Order: sequence, then C-alpha cells, then structure tokens
Amino acid sequence: MSLDFETRAFMDKLAAAASKPRHQMTPDEARAAFARISTILSPGADVRAIVPLDIPVDGGMLRARLIVPDEIPRALLVYFHGGGWVVGGVDEFTPLCREIAAGAGVAVALVEYRKAPEHPFPQPVHDAWQATQWLAAQRIALLGTELPMLVGGDSAGANLAIAVTLLARRARTVPLVAQLLVYPVTDCTFDRPSYLAPENQLLTNREVMTGYWNHYAPDHAARQTSLASPLREADLSGLPEAIIVTAEHDVLRDEGEAYAQRLEQARVPVHRLRAQGQMHGFLMMIGVLPGSRSGLDYISERLRGLID
Repeated sequence: MSLDFETRAFMDKLAAAASKPRHQMTPDEARAAFARISTILSPGADVRAIVPLDIPVDGGMLRARLIVPDEIPRALLVYFHGGGWVVGGVDEFTPLCREIAAGAGVAVALVEYRKAPEHPFPQPVHDAWQATQWLAAQRIALLGTELPMLVGGDSAGANLAIAVTLLARRARTVPLVAQLLVYPVTDCTFDRPSYLAPENQLLTNREVMTGYWNHYAPDHAARQTSLASPLREADLSGLPEAIIVTAEHDVLRDEGEAYAQRLEQARVPVHRLRAQGQMHGFLMMIGVLPGSRSGLDYISERLRGLID
C-alpha cells in the first residue's frame, strides 16, 4: 500500500519549509526543528491531571510528567519518548501520552531521559531503568495504590523500554505486566529491506538513523550488546506480554517485526499491528495524520484487554 494522502501532503509541506536535510543538522538544530512539531499538534484528550515530576537518578534529575485519566487508573505505564536518543522530550510527546492515558484508562509517566551525544549509551538505559524503579516505589504516594506496572515507548524510547524489560527480568524487583513498543529500534544494522526501500526514505530515513546511532553508540562494539540492540539477546523468554506497532513505510519496520517474531518464538504473547500506509512517527501526529487515531484506538483496546 502506498503512503496515504494525508502523510504525503504533510511530507510535501515539510520539504518546502526545510532549511537543510535532517541528517545534516547538528543535535541542537535537530532539537529545535523537532520542538516545532508541538506547534501543529492537537493538545490531546482531556485528562484529570498532569503532574510535573522530578525523578532522581545517578548524577541528576529527570524531567517527567504524570498524566492521570479521568477514570480510576487501571495501571501505570512508564513511557519513554522517541527521537533517536537525541531529540524530543515531554513537551512534544504529552499529546500522545494524554491520548494513551484517556483511551486505555491508565496513568502514564512520561519520562525525559538524558540524551546523546552529551549522554551516550548506556546512560539513557540507566536513566530509564532508574526512573522505572523510582516510579514503582512511588506508586502509592503518586496514585494512592500499587497499580500494575507497564513499560513502553516509541522508536528510541521503545528501545529503552525493551532494555528495561531485560533489566527487570534480571533484577526481579519491578514486576512488569506488559510492554508497549511502537516502531521500536531493536538492532544496529541498516541493511534490512525496509531500511533500503526507496519508498521508506521519509522523515526518519537510513541516513537519519545512521546519524542517531553514531551519536548514541559511537563504539560499534557497544552497539552489539542486547541493551543497545535487543534483537541480539539470546534468550527473550520470561519477558512481559507485548503490544508491538510498526508502520508500513518505516525503515525500522523489519527489525520491529523481527523482534515480535523472536518474542513469539520465546512463548511471549504478542499483539501486533502493521499500520498500512503510515510512516515512522505517525502515532504522535495527533490532529495532523488520521492514521494516528486508528493506531491509538488499537493500542487503547489492547491495553484495556491486557489489564482488565
């Protein structure tokens, strides 16, 4: 299926307004360009409360927002935003997390981890794991009850969420009941068919992802480890039930679906959707791309089914 009409029109507008290709931007330029997305997004669904949090981690504090739906929350989802480990933050991803909170009836803790190249691998992994541990310990103080814990994210954030599931399995201190992975980064190779397909060279293309990896894990040996490239983890058994969403026109599509297959082979229940006609990043485009709504509806239905 070809890229849908709304996405093609959106891409044409971005191309006309761009000052330079994304892969040629410095990290600061890329961050400023990404932050402008906030000006075109709808604010997201109504929720009962959005509470700013400062989460203590080794060497600093992480900015976070706790988004509480109008209904009594069924669970707490710790969510790590996308952006290639380099760009993005709580401001750009709050609309998405408001939609997930309201649609699934879960509280969402949106965490802004420290980013590369200033904080390369494994620092964002450590931030994600320590934030998850802190939020697990603070559930009663924050929400009045010890809710079931889920972890999730999109793109690079989904990569960090997977790392958290691996660390939680090892530590056995944070019981995670499910994971939500939206077009996850799962491997450090750039030669799968979805990476090479000309029709997938869109906002997040092969050159952009190569640049992100160079910022995040310049040491190629470090990229081979399972906390950076979880598709290389030998044993995926015992990980939490997964919801995995990929996009048809995304360079990351094949590695996300390969990870879903590996989980299934390890007897981990997986619910998966390939969003037809969509590109990387479509889910966060609240009020801009209609495909976002159908993706969010799928996620909300599956999350409610997992925790009811």
